Amino acid sequence: MSWGLENLPYGVFSRHEGETPRVGVRYGDHVVDLAAALHDEVFATGSLNAFMSRGPAAWRDTRALIQNKLSTDRVAVGPHLVPLDQVTLHLPIEVADYVDFYCSLEHASNLGRMFRPDEEPLKPNWRHLPVGYHGRAGTVVASGTPVTRPSGQRGAGVFGPSAKLDIEAELGFVVGTPTALGDRAGRFEDHVFGVTLVNDWSARDLQAWEYVPLGPFLGKSFATSISPWITPLAALSEARIEGRPQDPEPLDYLRREEPWGLDLRLEVSVNGEVVSRPPYRDMYWTPDQMLAHMTVNGAALRTGDLYASGTVSGSGPGERGSLIELTWNGTEPLKLPDGSARTFLEDGDTVTITATAPGPGGTTITLGAVSGTIEPAR
Repeated sequence: MSWGLENLPYGVFSRHEGETPRVGVRYGDHVVDLAAALHDEVFATGSLNAFMSRGPAAWRDTRALIQNKLSTDRVAVGPHLVPLDQVTLHLPIEVADYVDFYCSLEHASNLGRMFRPDEEPLKPNWRHLPVGYHGRAGTVVASGTPVTRPSGQRGAGVFGPSAKLDIEAELGFVVGTPTALGDRAGRFEDHVFGVTLVNDWSARDLQAWEYVPLGPFLGKSFATSISPWITPLAALSEARIEGRPQDPEPLDYLRREEPWGLDLRLEVSVNGEVVSRPPYRDMYWTPDQMLAHMTVNGAALRTGDLYASGTVSGSGPGERGSLIELTWNGTEPLKLPDGSARTFLEDGDTVTITATAPGPGGTTITLGAVSGTIEPAR
């Protein structure tokens, strides 16, 4: 099963209103209450941060212990299996900092062609470093949290609700092991605990007016949704592939030492209808390179840091991870099976992003979905 022993994503849950949220892992259609099953109070906290701060040796040992108990000691674990339909899922981490990258060659090229048709699609620096910016950690929300349509300036003297509300289908990386200020990060797997699906909601009209010269601000900071489940890196061992060839060859600190491309297939649905299947395997910059670049200047990592890949887009029209690409900035409306059309999101629309990856022995690893529904501007 896709939620079997080879997967075991971590999340935070509660069973009834007023109960302190606890850490668990998903197993089938149940959540394992880890504080009770493993007799470890680190899992009785309301986030994964305390556990993640223990480091990679503890992550490996704990995963092996959970797998062993579920496969050989089900009688003891049984009382601590909570049906999934009896729990409320919460934001799984206390987000320390949030960084968003721009790592898809196809996405960056598409936007360049749209907005700078008389220039080269990519800026001169794009193939030399993973471009990114700092987001707003306080507006990272759990899947299912309603997203209020943002308002802001859309041009000189023009204010109002965004008319170009968009999605960005992304993969996020959750940092467990911190670094000291002034130090660079070490090996990717020694710092990054796991991955989560991300929808980095975007108000394209606000963004287009404000982003020169300092980059995204209000057009991106109003909400970023993440899955309630963090898939540990160990669950993605069969999904690891060589990263995409890069030209020119990156500087020494960005050269890949291990294969951290990931063969994930995302799926984007609007109101239950699939509109895109972006392939993560085609990303130009890999997550180890993002981590190296993010810390090369000595910026410290903190437990709970979240950094995301940027929009995942492939080369085909049905592989684009944003509406601005799928509709070519609104000039080619997207036809939905119910007969309606979309250029950008309307109030009441629900967007869900899912993903799968190859697992051991021909199994499939399913990542936890991320979903959100648009509410009218206030």
